[in-house]
Amino acid sequence: MMEQIAKNIKQYRKKSNLSQQDLADRLHVSRQTVSNWERGGSLR
Repeated sequence: MMEQIAKNIKQYRKKSNLSQQDLADRLHVSRQTVSNWERGGSLR
């Protein structure tokens, strides 16, 4: 399930033409957090 969430986050970001930093700024998290999510790491 986490793999699917990670895939969905990355697909949404790319479809929206956002960089990891752009998405991070919109969500008020770090770019590293977005990267971690996209790799299937912690979703906190």
